[in-house]
Amino acid sequence: MINMFSDMLRGNKLFVVLLILFVCSCSSKLAAVKPSETFEPEKAFEKANELFEKKDYEAARTAFLEIKNRDTSRKFAPLAQLKIADSYVKEDEPELAIAEFRKFLEAYPDHKYAVYAQYQIASVYFDQIEGPERGYSGAAKALEEFEKLKKMYPRNPYREVIDIKIKKCKNVIAGYKFLVGEFYYKKGSFNAAINRFAEVLKNYPDYQKKAEVLFYIGMSYKKLGQKDKALEYLNRLVEEYPNNKFSADAKKELSKFKP
Repeated sequence: MINMFSDMLRGNKLFVVLLILFVCSCSSKLAAVKPSETFEPEKAFEKANELFEKKDYEAARTAFLEIKNRDTSRKFAPLAQLKIADSYVKEDEPELAIAEFRKFLEAYPDHKYAVYAQYQIASVYFDQIEGPERGYSGAAKALEEFEKLKKMYPRNPYREVIDIKIKKCKNVIAGYKFLVGEFYYKKGSFNAAINRFAEVLKNYPDYQKKAEVLFYIGMSYKKLGQKDKALEYLNRLVEEYPNNKFSADAKKELSKFKP
């Protein structure tokens, strides 16, 4: 009987030891399992921005994209979208930059940085201007976007700069149309030339070569045998730009007309 009791006691002790070992084993395994990390968008944005500042734009975009997808607060997601667009500007990828800025405006039209996104779209087009021969498309698109910016955000902080850039856009567009008109004039297509030059006078009254435009219109009418119209524009040139070199040419042409 005593032996049986001793065996039972030893068995219970063994059970307790095994139980303790099991519990310890489970505890160590649980301790080894790391709790899922909480996403902190502010810290993530700081790290992504560091990559941006180091000009590692591809890695920065990957980080900003993660912020867009995981930021439940929606505080840093819009900023991340802007940074993605800015990174393409830095890499001289205008079409991609414009597309990303448009995504921002579609997703956050009332955001405080919406005016910045619209300004950047216009500026990216503006930076593609290379003069009248090659810059017409960029100037036309930039002008459209700048005017949209003024209409949508009349109190925007870029007002003075925008007015200067709009003036340049108009000069480039007018310059392009002038070149087309000059081409038609030299080709002998005087009606087509008049149409182009007249468009410049009507839509771009501040164009820097306005005196030359008046001269070509007057001469085109002269070539077409329309004396009254020719006199109208040549006299206007002399009156409005008396010291211009084309005014001197206009006077010579006027002297050839019979009274």
